[in-house]
Amino acid sequence: MTYILFDDKRHQLLPFTHTRAVADIRCGILTMRERWELCLQQTTGTLTEDYIQPIYGTDNDEFVNYINANIASSCAIAKAVMNLAKGHKLMDGETVVAAHCKKSASLSALQADFEPLTTQQIACNTFHIAHIWDIFALNDKAIREDFTLITSGKTSAPLPDGVTVSGKENVFLEPGAKINAGSVINATTGPVYLAKGAEIMEGCLVRGPLAMGENSALKMGAKVYGATTIGPGSKAGGEISNVVFFANSNKGHDGFLGNAVIGEWCNLGADTNCSNLKNNYDEIKIWDEHTGKSVKTNLTFCGVMMGDHSKCGINTMFNTGTVVGVSCNIYGSDFPEKFIPSFSWGGSGGMVTYDFNRAMETAGRMMQRRNKHLTAPEKEMLQHVFDARKK
Repeated sequence: MTYILFDDKRHQLLPFTHTRAVADIRCGILTMRERWELCLQQTTGTLTEDYIQPIYGTDNDEFVNYINANIASSCAIAKAVMNLAKGHKLMDGETVVAAHCKKSASLSALQADFEPLTTQQIACNTFHIAHIWDIFALNDKAIREDFTLITSGKTSAPLPDGVTVSGKENVFLEPGAKINAGSVINATTGPVYLAKGAEIMEGCLVRGPLAMGENSALKMGAKVYGATTIGPGSKAGGEISNVVFFANSNKGHDGFLGNAVIGEWCNLGADTNCSNLKNNYDEIKIWDEHTGKSVKTNLTFCGVMMGDHSKCGINTMFNTGTVVGVSCNIYGSDFPEKFIPSFSWGGSGGMVTYDFNRAMETAGRMMQRRNKHLTAPEKEMLQHVFDARKK
């Protein structure tokens, strides 16, 4: 059986879905795709927007099982999907969880293709990522469920001497992970998971839940509150609370970051600080790029959402509920605007369009530091985002 993860509500997940399918959003230890593939024990395909699709390729099977990428998988949900009969769709209320049908021509045609299918309601509970703030707001639940899923039947590598640990049974180190002397880990508040090659440097203070991806690092003396995810290849320091780093991004220095989501290939300059609470304790609104208006989050705490390849200089300040697009370069004193469109260059004193070629050169240099490079389809995708920004 071919399983294809399709995008649902992708426009509510900008700026992160400017540059990826919903399936590759990280929430918890895993991405949505990684969780489905672990439960299904099978690789998955992707159905997303036309300008992103070339990154993922296409599948040629006549009949496929489409799965809603916004929904976090579990063993029970995956079993229901695998047992779905041809010509049927699995629903959670009004939301399509999965559909076993003929291959669709495009993402835009998918809902019409689902209409004639026989409806079957799912019997188990689901949770899904519907808004960008859900990525950090649901991170606690996701880390706990992923921890159980990943560590079941496995034994942690031994904890080293010189580390103070509470709730040792909730700490799991994959082979090659390292916690250095002088660190204090409180896992009574939630699990702490370190993937292969992850490192907690000397003197860190950690309250779970915490998830660290492969080859990620907490810098010396970092203070981390859960629920936080440091994605693969990312480096984080300073004070962090309920933050999700997707992958290969850096916050290597002091400064506060809370209730935030940082995409891939981002860099936060030294002493960057982000407000996550209004002085009047009012509900936080953020800018919805798709509808072009502010929307309520129903949250009192909400920080910055930063798209892929964006950077900020030293001493940058972000206001509550700030949304930063793709490939922005932000610097200067005072707070920039709460919505910064993709390919912006500047700060509170004004913004200009970031030259596309210069932006690609910067992206290339950062990626080379981790032995990676922009592929032709990725560059074409970023060109599409740039052209849409100009319009």
